[in-house]
Amino acid sequence: MATSRLQMEGDDSVLLHVTHSNLKSFAADVRFSPQMNVEAVKEKLWKKCGTSVNAMALELYDESGSKVAALSDDTRPLGFYSPFDGFRLHIVDLDPSSVTTGGWLEDTSLVEKYNISEEDYAKRTDSFRKFKEQRVTQNPAASEVKTKEDFMEDLCANIKVGDRCQVEPGEKRGVVKYVGRAGPLGPGYWVGIQYDEPLGKHDGMVKGTRFFECPPLHGGVVRPDKVKVGDYPERDPFEEDEI
Repeated sequence: MATSRLQMEGDDSVLLHVTHSNLKSFAADVRFSPQMNVEAVKEKLWKKCGTSVNAMALELYDESGSKVAALSDDTRPLGFYSPFDGFRLHIVDLDPSSVTTGGWLEDTSLVEKYNISEEDYAKRTDSFRKFKEQRVTQNPAASEVKTKEDFMEDLCANIKVGDRCQVEPGEKRGVVKYVGRAGPLGPGYWVGIQYDEPLGKHDGMVKGTRFFECPPLHGGVVRPDKVKVGDYPERDPFEEDEI
């Protein structure tokens, strides 16, 4: 195990390609410190995929696809298993009732949706339709105000696909995946974000239109005035615990 000891003594992180047993579209390249123990690695991955730490098993594969090791001891440091850049870390979800099973995190058609008839919706007094009708009644000119097709185009000048960014509110970090118009969301310009953590609402598909690809619950599409690009590296949830 001389190689693993050398990795542990250094302070260099290792970049691993992460996959999931239940989420076929889930794939992420994540940096880990070799000094992190396996339990800490699981804690970091739980925030990205939803599989609980207690129900998670980890397997390490090399670049040729051969299995290197099963990370079966939560107390051992990751470096003990001799990971290298480009290796694949595979998450196996052992919980048959996990939120990741059944495919509903990836296929929204499997999620039961609430439906209301047109007649019942028309009877509601707290609907958005009633709100618009009241607004037009109180101010007829309001119905004539429309968002321009180039709305916020100027704010996109310095936002490029691939830029690291921070999104407000919430200081959510991620990478820019799309910049441009998004017809289903309304006129003007929008920015598609792949968040570092599962803080989004989708996988890059919005109202039936695919704007970009990302893991489930990591996608968001926002107005450019909510996005700041720059040096916003991925946060390490454990760095605050260091002494």
